[in-house]
Amino acid sequence: MTTFVDRVELHVAAGNGGHGCASVHREKFKPLGGPDGGNGGRGGDVILVVDQSVTTLLEYHHSPHRKATNGQPGAGDNRSGKDGQDLVLTVPDGTVVLDKQGNVLADLVGQGTTFVA
Repeated sequence: MTTFVDRVELHVAAGNGGHGCASVHREKFKPLGGPDGGNGGRGGDVILVVDQSVTTLLEYHHSPHRKATNGQPGAGDNRSGKDGQDLVLTVPDGTVVLDKQGNVLADLVGQGTTFVA
């Protein structure tokens, strides 16, 4: 069994924003109430954070697909949808983030350094 992993291919995706609501205000004796639909909530972000207590990428080796939660749809009466929750992934100090082509996106050095993927 591998106990130390220093290289992983991680597939991450931010959450989708929620759909807005197309709604018209309805009230007795008011023929044209006007629009009252709410906006959809924003999707969650994927955030990499350096944590000194993390020493290996083993957790991401076993489950490489991660996704932040989606935003909730809007509703009538100008109610906006709930925002999606951010997905925070802790990584060891010195982690280098690359894209598919091998270009360096971030070099995470130092406690608390963050990168929004």
